[in-house]
Amino acid sequence: MPLAAAPTPEITSHTLGHYATNCYVIRVPGSTSCWVIDASFEPAAMVADIKRRGLTPAALILTHAHVDHIAGIPDFLRAFPRTPVWIHEAERDWLTDPELNLSVFTGEPVSVAAADRLLRDGEELDLDGTAWRVLHTPGHSPGGIALVHNDTAIVGDTLFNGSVGRTDFPGCDSDTLARSIRAKLYILAPATRVYPGHGPATTIAHEKKTNPFVRP
Repeated sequence: MPLAAAPTPEITSHTLGHYATNCYVIRVPGSTSCWVIDASFEPAAMVADIKRRGLTPAALILTHAHVDHIAGIPDFLRAFPRTPVWIHEAERDWLTDPELNLSVFTGEPVSVAAADRLLRDGEELDLDGTAWRVLHTPGHSPGGIALVHNDTAIVGDTLFNGSVGRTDFPGCDSDTLARSIRAKLYILAPATRVYPGHGPATTIAHEKKTNPFVRP
């Protein structure tokens, strides 16, 4: 008998809060388990969608710990209190520190419990039989990550459609960001669909050809 085709994860995007942050829900068809990628301000619509579909978050994975990607964690965990939070090891202290996560500068300081799991570059994560690689992509922040599965990449604020993440915050560096994009993202297959932390999705091919901020 022929081998069954590997399942293709479904990705649902929710644009949340006054920074229009893209947060994602990933599930494999036929499963009620899911991952949630980032939790911005005002996550009620995302929480309602997860509950409506009868899903159970297996993890809340943070692409990085800037305020607009973590401010909704308290509300999210009130809705799904047993969900573990995962973040890259370079930002192990950021969730508890409003200065590091920049929330103190917004007038809405955010301090939440430390992450349950620290991620490392090259680590492989499994969601219902689908393998996702953790790529450490510092530059916009020290612990920025992308999650890559086949021709799909969820990249946080490292790379945008026609732009890149800001590098004028504490802990940012433009040269480091450019190296991350060239060494970690631009080497992905050209057809790879890129899901950024803000703005519309794009592809690696499109960004290599047109992005004015980082050339291959």
